[in-house]
Amino acid sequence: MVERTLKKTAAALRDADVPFCLVGSLSAWVRGGPESSHDLDFGIRSCDILKAAAALQQIGMKIEIPPEDWLIKAWDGSYPEDGSPREDPILVDLIYAPSGVPITDEVLERADYMDVLAHKMRVLDPTDLMVMKLLSLREQHLNLTSTIATARAVREQIDWEDLRRRCQHSPYANGFFTMAEQLGICPPAGRRQKRHLVLVEMQAGARSEVVPEQRRELAERLREGRSLLDPDE
Repeated sequence: MVERTLKKTAAALRDADVPFCLVGSLSAWVRGGPESSHDLDFGIRSCDILKAAAALQQIGMKIEIPPEDWLIKAWDGSYPEDGSPREDPILVDLIYAPSGVPITDEVLERADYMDVLAHKMRVLDPTDLMVMKLLSLREQHLNLTSTIATARAVREQIDWEDLRRRCQHSPYANGFFTMAEQLGICPPAGRRQKRHLVLVEMQAGARSEVVPEQRRELAERLREGRSLLDPDE
């Protein structure tokens, strides 16, 4: 059932001309990483929030705006065979501002077209994936087991020097690199990198605090029960 939701979501976004790429644990799994938890995470640009929400609403999915300001959610709550309600709706996350790597045209261009369950779609660049994972690490969320497992599986696809450069302001990422070197997952740094642990640089990889205008518009339309489609469409 999760596979069906992945395929119908990808097809709906494609048919609506919404650029997207597969992100999260599934993107690592497609590249040979550990078996996915089956989180269905799609990366979209913030300027496409309304268009993506309308496309998924049109195929029967329920749109939700969560408290977090870096994604919107869509629930697939019906069986494809007869349209009857599911007892356990499947969640799709549409992520536009993950940690360290907001989804932009450049990020989408770096993503590779790959075969995912017999569907061609863009899959997040592995270096971008690791930037997201490392810059999401916090004292309250130090999931190094998953991070190490993903890095080990896709290590030959990662630009390690670029990854170090983009994450050097994070002490949690620096701790990961120490472990990864000793575990033989990544090569030693070409030279000793300076640590600048001032607050401004610590926050450099944080998600943008600017709420996209389209998220505000989506919330208003859902609140008022208005169509998500543009009036001219």
